[in-house]
Amino acid sequence: MSQPTESERGAPSSGPPRPCIRWWPVTLILSAAAGAIFWVWGFYGRQHQDKNLATGGILVITILLLTLWCLLLSRMRWRVRLALVGCVLVPILLVATLFRIHGVTGDLLPVLSWRWAQASWTSPDGQTRSSSSNLAIAQITFTNDYPQFLGPNRDGTVKQPALARDWQAQPPVRLWLQPVGIGWSGFAVMGNRAVTQEQRGDNETINCYDVMTGVPLWSFAYPAHFQSTLAGEGPRATPTLAGNRVYAQGSSGILNCLDLETGKVIWSKDTMTDNQARVEEWGVSCSPLLVNDLVVVSPGGHDNRSLVAYRAANGEFVWGGGSDGAGYSSPIAVTLAGTQQILIFNSGGVRAHDPASGVILWKYPWPGGHPHVSVPTVLPDDRLLVSSGYGVGSELLKIQQSSPGTLNATRIWKSTRLKAKFTNVIHRDGYIYGLDDGIMVCLDATTGQQQWKEGRYGHGQEILVGDLLLVVAESGEVILLEPDTRSSRELARFPALHGKTWNPPALAGEFLLVRNDKEAACYRLPVAKR
Repeated sequence: MSQPTESERGAPSSGPPRPCIRWWPVTLILSAAAGAIFWVWGFYGRQHQDKNLATGGILVITILLLTLWCLLLSRMRWRVRLALVGCVLVPILLVATLFRIHGVTGDLLPVLSWRWAQASWTSPDGQTRSSSSNLAIAQITFTNDYPQFLGPNRDGTVKQPALARDWQAQPPVRLWLQPVGIGWSGFAVMGNRAVTQEQRGDNETINCYDVMTGVPLWSFAYPAHFQSTLAGEGPRATPTLAGNRVYAQGSSGILNCLDLETGKVIWSKDTMTDNQARVEEWGVSCSPLLVNDLVVVSPGGHDNRSLVAYRAANGEFVWGGGSDGAGYSSPIAVTLAGTQQILIFNSGGVRAHDPASGVILWKYPWPGGHPHVSVPTVLPDDRLLVSSGYGVGSELLKIQQSSPGTLNATRIWKSTRLKAKFTNVIHRDGYIYGLDDGIMVCLDATTGQQQWKEGRYGHGQEILVGDLLLVVAESGEVILLEPDTRSSRELARFPALHGKTWNPPALAGEFLLVRNDKEAACYRLPVAKR
């Protein structure tokens, strides 16, 4: 009997049909993620960093849920499930292998760099990119110094020069651009010398450059190295120049006094050890203040060692006062209610100290749990503006005598319209200008009412030059604004640096010195024609 043919037997059975892929969980997960992101950016939090952190959390949870769906609920063939999971994991592992987090932006977005890229300093000798001629340099004379953090008066303002408003007709001229060591210090300028701090390998260094050429004049190095994932790397305080001396405090609290001409050390103090203090999570950021014959810093020690003064001539300890931990602000010398005092915005709030003894004259508490950075701004009529970021905002205080020899601070108004994270605030003609979570804002100093808010410049810095506002954005751009009370009037801008720029700028006459953790530059700004 003949065997049946294949067509007679029929096709071989493939078993029961596979169930359909279960897609509805994907739709549910993605819809929930989209709704959550919409809610975060529409209604959650007052600052960008909160929104960024929440968005990052939503994305991570979404990827995890989609992975679980793929592995456990999708009904796909196992080789397809594993292939899809691999398509997710391989790029993540590749990014983790190739890149490292090199700090964060002011809004807590990670800054990535290649893992094999060395964070070492390269000598600028022969690498300075200049745009000026020797003839032009020879014709330049120095008019103004910028000898410390926030300028001559430590308030972010200079009266001269009168800057030109049209930078297309008169563009800024770059004198030099060159690599520098890591760090968040700014420049202090006296004459033709510009001094800043850098991290070079395992050493912190204090470096002096020629303003016009960028040529290194001297460098002083000592073993110290601060680094963290969030805070970044290197020294953060701007040096102070007085007489023929340089006073500079490193990120680990080493306070050095050097000769401005030669860079030779005159004296040195470990302010952390001397005052039984500790380095905070963002490093020591206090720029030294010179008052009379004293140099004042804020180590944040207990038992009357929160704010301390050393003899400027020889480093001898003179006085200490207060017991609050350090913040990231710098002391300022002011006169309020007819009394000379030194203000410091530390971890506990604002404290006013007697310049002669360090005794606390008055204090005002401030919400904790976040860095206190922005230097308080003195306003006419014994008023003081205090501001911080992280959703807190600003308060205007009135300093007055409650009884003979006794001072106190009372609040005039409070507003969340200006949250100065680490930008310093400018006062001009009864109005306040500052970056509110990265956006420029103008407030009425009398009432605290917002006049306008526009122009996202990130967490940068600003200088009031006569009647114009010079902003160095977090992106490295320089922007010229006219501080009008009705609207933000942007007059000009140009890219000065590349990459995240947190360092405070310096304006010595018409020469703008800017830097970040990779490069530094000097620009000659156009001045108004007489």
